[in-house]
Amino acid sequence: MTLGREKVCFLNTPTPLEQLETVSRELGIRFYMKRDDLTNYGTGGNKLRKLEYFVKDAQDRGATMLLTVGGAQTNHGRLTAAVAARYGFRSAIVAVDPYPGEISANLLLDGIMGCQVYLVREDGRTPDSQLLQDAVARVTKEWEENGERVYFIPMGGSDELGALGYYDCALELDAQIREQGITNPHIIVTVGSMGTYMGLATAIANEHLDMKLTGIGIMPYRDIAGHALDYYERVKKTYGLEAVLKAEDFHINTDFDYGAYNNPVEDVRKAIYYMGRKEGIILDPCYTGKTFNAVKKLAERGELPKEDSYIMIHTGGIPGIYTKHHRSEMEVELMNYMHII
Repeated sequence: MTLGREKVCFLNTPTPLEQLETVSRELGIRFYMKRDDLTNYGTGGNKLRKLEYFVKDAQDRGATMLLTVGGAQTNHGRLTAAVAARYGFRSAIVAVDPYPGEISANLLLDGIMGCQVYLVREDGRTPDSQLLQDAVARVTKEWEENGERVYFIPMGGSDELGALGYYDCALELDAQIREQGITNPHIIVTVGSMGTYMGLATAIANEHLDMKLTGIGIMPYRDIAGHALDYYERVKKTYGLEAVLKAEDFHINTDFDYGAYNNPVEDVRKAIYYMGRKEGIILDPCYTGKTFNAVKKLAERGELPKEDSYIMIHTGGIPGIYTKHHRSEMEVELMNYMHII
C-alpha cells in the first residue's frame, strides 16, 4: 500500500540496478542502469508499475475490460493488454493514427495478446483530442452494450493514480543505492507523458530521499515545467502531501527531443548502436534511445559533474525498434553486417 492506495503486486521487483563499466569508463562518469525493461509481462517496461494500481482499481470497480489510448505503437497499450490477459479482462486501445501498412512491433504483440486496436482516421477538420475523445466514447458504448464494464486508463497511465508506480520505484531505488553504497545518486529518466518522472519527483520531495532527478524530454511541450507543476499539484492534493514545489524545482532537459515524438533521428540510432556494442543492452528509438543520447552528449561535452553517480532508468519500449519507420533506417545502416556466403 502506498499513500493509502492498494495495488495488485505482480512484478518481479526489485529490478536490477547495475553499473555499466565500459560506458562509465569511456564517458568518464559513474553510469548505472535501473533495468525496468526486465519486468515480467508483455516484454516488460515501466508502465507495469503503474498498472499494478490500475488493475486493483479496475477490480474494485467490477470492470471486465481495460481501455486505454496512445499512438498506434503505444508501449503502454501493449502492457495494458498484457495485464488484461493476466487478470482476465478484455482489452482495447484507441489511437488517432493511420494504419502503418503492416502489423508489426507493438501492434503485433497487441494482437497476440487478444487486444482490440481501433485506429481513428483524421478528417482534416476535427482536432485529434476531440477525435480521440469521441472514439473512446463510441468504443466504450459499443462494448458496454455487449455486456462489458469498461475501465478507462489515461494515456501512458499518467495521472494521480499512475504516479504511484514510480513513487514506489523511488523507494526501491533508495534501498538499492544504500545497499550498493552509491554516492551522490543522480537519477535520469525519460519524460513523455510524465507519469514516471512525476512519481519519482513526488517521492524524492516527500520522502526526503537523498538523490537528484533529471528528466530528458523526448517530445515538445508548450510549457513542460508548468505542466509538471500542475501535475504535481494534482498529486499533492489527491494524497494530502506536504512538500511545496515550484516550477523551477522540476529539472527537465528539453534540448534533445529533436522536435517531434517518435521521429527517426540519426544521433539516437548511433546512441542505440553504441549501447548495444558496448554493453549488450538494447535501447528503443522513441524513449530510452533519446534519453541515453542526451546523457552521452552531455558527458562528452563535460557537462555532467564527475562527483555524481548517474542512474538511468531503462523504461523498456524495445518493440519500437521493429516499427517500419525506424526499422527501415536501421536496415540501411546495418546492411554491412550482413554476409551471404
